Amino acid sequence: MHYGRRVHGEDDAPEGPGPDGGPAPDAGASRDTGEAPGADVAATGDAASPSAPAGPGAKERARRAARRMRELNEDGRVLDAVARLRRRLPGDDRLGDPLSTSDQGGGPTISRRIARLAGQTTGGAVHEVGMGALQVWQAAAERNGRGRGTVDMTILFTDLVGFSHWALEAGDQATLLLLREVGGVLEPAVQGRRGQVVKWLGDGMMAVFREPEDALHAVERMWAGLEGIEIAGYQPRIRAGMHVGRPRRVGADYLGVDVNIAARVAQAAGTSELLASDAAVAGIDPAAVDARRRKRFRAKGVPPELEVFALRST
Repeated sequence: MHYGRRVHGEDDAPEGPGPDGGPAPDAGASRDTGEAPGADVAATGDAASPSAPAGPGAKERARRAARRMRELNEDGRVLDAVARLRRRLPGDDRLGDPLSTSDQGGGPTISRRIARLAGQTTGGAVHEVGMGALQVWQAAAERNGRGRGTVDMTILFTDLVGFSHWALEAGDQATLLLLREVGGVLEPAVQGRRGQVVKWLGDGMMAVFREPEDALHAVERMWAGLEGIEIAGYQPRIRAGMHVGRPRRVGADYLGVDVNIAARVAQAAGTSELLASDAAVAGIDPAAVDARRRKRFRAKGVPPELEVFALRST
């Protein structure tokens, strides 16, 4: 293939028989030197035609630019600067952590979509900038009453207590076995109370229910089902939190301040404890539940007037 402009001359013979009656010589080939086609053009310094592909130098420059962009995307100083900016923006700057929109399953969640745009799986400055934009959008939408769905739902988060420390010591095989055993308890407990698992969070889960009493009974089934499990010296115990609100559905995921509230409530729970917001407690028959109010509850992105209760069935 010729990348240079052809030089017209005696080599550009018209097609037809050669002097000896044979085929005409290739117009692009050198006469006697055996050099590759176009070698004479390169020697003259003629410019490439506009339609010709870029040479090796341009490809190398593109590779260097792409490598530099990846380095900037993962640079700790850039990430720190973006994190400081997110703390000054309106909304919950922790949006996108493992208890809000991230995911380890196959669903098209918000965090995974933004990560794909950043050309990576998780993390990075581009990813954080995308989550910051989502944070501002959510805050503005909530202020204007447009960030919520139209149906009341109970949002439940669970988390395995002490799992991360144990997993570092136990190794991959034991960890995988434990997560399978735990999943075999949690998912049927959710489905048995007409709930839906939205996503798995490694050592936790997000689920939604139509009624808070269903979420309460699902958690109690989980506690009972985990009693008989022990792997490599670890007995799984979960903490849980729930809130009733109107999250906005985006693909297979849910987004909104109500999701964040449920996540923060779950983070505040202790071992084998279910915490519920006052909105969730209001949807349960008082005769069917023992609700003990937590005196103090403060969390980023949660309304200051929110009250939280520890729940058990009576």
